Amino acid sequence: MLRLTDIKLPLDHAEPALTDAILARLGIGADELNGYTVVKRSYDARKRGAIVLIYTVDVDSPRAPELLRRAQAEAASARGAGSPIKLGPAPDTTYKFVGRAPAQLPLRPLVIGMGPCGLFAALVLAQMGFRPIVLERGKAVRERTVDTFGLWRKKVLNPESNVQFGEGGAGTFSDGKLYSQISDKQHHGRKVLTEFVAAGAPEEILYVSKPHIGTFRLVSMVEHMRATIEALGGEIRFSHRVDDLLVETDAAGVRHVRGVTLANGEQLRADHVVMALGHSARDTFAMLHARGVYVEAKPFSIGFRVEHPQSLIDRARFGPQAGHPILGAADYKLVHHCRNGRSVYSFCMCPGGTVVAAASEPGRVVTNGMSQYSRNERNANAAIVCGITPEDYAPYGEGPLAGIALQRHWEALAFELGGGEYEAPAQLVGDFIARRASSEFGEVKPSYTPGVRLGSLDASLPGYAIEAIREALPAFDKQLRGFAMHDAILTGVETRTSSPVRIARGADGHSLNTRGLFPAGEGAGYAGGILSAGVDGIKTAEAVALSLLADLARAGANA
Repeated sequence: MLRLTDIKLPLDHAEPALTDAILARLGIGADELNGYTVVKRSYDARKRGAIVLIYTVDVDSPRAPELLRRAQAEAASARGAGSPIKLGPAPDTTYKFVGRAPAQLPLRPLVIGMGPCGLFAALVLAQMGFRPIVLERGKAVRERTVDTFGLWRKKVLNPESNVQFGEGGAGTFSDGKLYSQISDKQHHGRKVLTEFVAAGAPEEILYVSKPHIGTFRLVSMVEHMRATIEALGGEIRFSHRVDDLLVETDAAGVRHVRGVTLANGEQLRADHVVMALGHSARDTFAMLHARGVYVEAKPFSIGFRVEHPQSLIDRARFGPQAGHPILGAADYKLVHHCRNGRSVYSFCMCPGGTVVAAASEPGRVVTNGMSQYSRNERNANAAIVCGITPEDYAPYGEGPLAGIALQRHWEALAFELGGGEYEAPAQLVGDFIARRASSEFGEVKPSYTPGVRLGSLDASLPGYAIEAIREALPAFDKQLRGFAMHDAILTGVETRTSSPVRIARGADGHSLNTRGLFPAGEGAGYAGGILSAGVDGIKTAEAVALSLLADLARAGANA
């Protein structure tokens, strides 16, 4: 099988055009093409009104060896009338397990957390026969959905079952984006997408350049994957919060995990514990730090959610081809480097979506974005955030957990500015730029369902962040016409862009100073979205399997 890249066709090309383009690029006849598979379809929208589709395909031809030799020769010589065809061997993206569990296990591995990372760690461990026990502090996804809507519609927060905590993790209530910029030479991302398709996701996620699923589809998919884990011998316990870590120090001074203590006082013994925490597991971060696990502060970002009419974003990105069914609702990615040395950028852009309440602690307001698969809501929204570093955390506390103190400070202030009922402070973009308070809405109506309170956002974030965002918005307007429209709405605050801590680990996946503890995913500081978290979960499952099998081999040798 050969991989042919960079086939460009008009947006409205006829169905046979791709086959014709493959034949022309390879210089073969129709009888010499056994078939092809579309591996990726993206688009180039730099010329509005002349958007082109770009395909990568895997081709099956009886002349494959000859075609490959010719392409390699052309690439080496770089001679001829045109550029050499972009052709090479198709990579093997089939997932390969690193090992299999023996029939008897002295202790089963534990997976703490059932977001995308924990879900895939548990799934792969189960597929290898290790029968993991999964401990999730929140509820099953459908019960959790009821609690989440309780905050959105009734302003009632359940601290253990919300946007952040529960089956599926924070990614369940999101746009369901399945793309990432991580290096993935082992094609773990393909494993994630393949498992999602098996769980009910549309097959298009295997080839479109920016796949997404949406919240409602994610709910049923998570349930399907849970059933698979259980069918393979795994065990999932909801409403089981881990409150302590059991650690033992050996004669050589090496720390080893020996299990966990749950909130109900029960102890579970285990020598291999995956900590697949979300970025909001603040009490667990504090417990790990208190137990001597190596934790360090890391940078993250803070800002607001901005909403525009989706039609405005579509026109700005696609021009007269806005609304084309292949293109769907337009997204964007913006960045501006400010005079004060800060960088402001768009994050977690949700086309045709809504701004949602994402608090997990009483008396605090946090915003996030969410879309359904259809992406057909009136507004587009994205986080507009300013990067901050551990040096910025000093006014709020000391040590590796100071970033959490910063988050809590500004989330509590947002709660006050919103009126104390989980409503959020908000301001029109034009008024924010002009440094005046807002008093009434214009064309754009906010989608944050607990409600918003208009006013000034100047006191809702540190001064350096306010000034950086104020400078960035007009700069973004030059990149995307209409971005700084007066009636666009800023809703505060966005403080959970990523984890404020990193639970450091070694190349073997173990915590730097606690053997048997495997920090993983967003909360540990090793992922930033559904796909990257799922990939990290797979890598962590592999590390656990290799460690567990090595321990068993040593025990057998010493018996």
